[in-house]
Amino acid sequence: MAVYIEFLLRRIVGFVGVLVVLSLIIFVLARVVPGDPARMAMGPAASAEQVAALRVELGLDDPLPEQYLRFMAGALRGDFGVSLISGRPVAEEIGRLLPATLELVLATVAIMIALGVPLGVLAARYHNRAADTALRLFSLIGVTMPGFLVAILLQLYAAFFLTDWPIIGRMARGLNAPSGPTGLLTVDGLLAGRPEVTLAALQHLAFPALALALAGVGQIMRITRSAMIENQRRDHVQTLRSFGVPGRVVTFRYLLKLSAVAPLTIMGLEFASLIGNAFVVELVFSWGGFASYGLESIMQKDLNAVMAVVLLSGLFFVVANLLIDIAVGVIDPRLRLREGSR
Repeated sequence: MAVYIEFLLRRIVGFVGVLVVLSLIIFVLARVVPGDPARMAMGPAASAEQVAALRVELGLDDPLPEQYLRFMAGALRGDFGVSLISGRPVAEEIGRLLPATLELVLATVAIMIALGVPLGVLAARYHNRAADTALRLFSLIGVTMPGFLVAILLQLYAAFFLTDWPIIGRMARGLNAPSGPTGLLTVDGLLAGRPEVTLAALQHLAFPALALALAGVGQIMRITRSAMIENQRRDHVQTLRSFGVPGRVVTFRYLLKLSAVAPLTIMGLEFASLIGNAFVVELVFSWGGFASYGLESIMQKDLNAVMAVVLLSGLFFVVANLLIDIAVGVIDPRLRLREGSR
């Protein structure tokens, strides 16, 4: 137990340091990028006096260390300041948009796991056969094809062959979404006792999640396949086979557990990166989520919004990796013991 606690404390301290460094980097970058945020907020018709007054009001003329400490003090309270463009609290805007991206990312990860792991196991089982070759080709296409291209192709397919299938937005017109506690339409529809809302949300979610998941499916499939093939050569696996243990039992009870560490790590990294990288798919499908909000904030140099989006994306990255480290430590205690011995 002491080793496990030390393992967790090491990870938590390291991840807190990562967030601090990330906040410093994005703060400096946001200040050195050309363009006056106050001028962009006021518009070209504003006078120099009005712009100067806004800079004083927002504290943009204060020393940089003071600006940084003020922002971080507010961020720790969940207050990211006011958007320079909309004039609304950034935390309020993120709270409205984050569930949309989170629902998309969770569906994407579910597709990645549901397709990537079984296909990797299948490719390893038929190693160097026709099925393995076909699956490796599929994996290569998925990894190399840009997400926006997959999204556009899916939209075109639906437009020509699935004319009743929704291809933009999160909810069908005329169907009022419930204002539930989670902001996830699929979940809130069930909690409100309205299965038609959940069904409509799943239909709208299918193509964006599939477009976003294709690269991850290919990556997880390749990693799972490689790990399975490598672990098949281990002595204890060969011993189980020599004792006549059925191949299905060896594969799913022993071999898959041995091979789970690498795909699990990839899934954690994919989840964390999808939070910030889903903006292309969100734009194609008019999803209106957190990722596209971050892109718009960067383009308009909305400093408070940019800082908040980057910090929250980093927080998701840290939390996802912490959970993955815990899961890997449970699956393979050797990694946990190795950390504790340092």
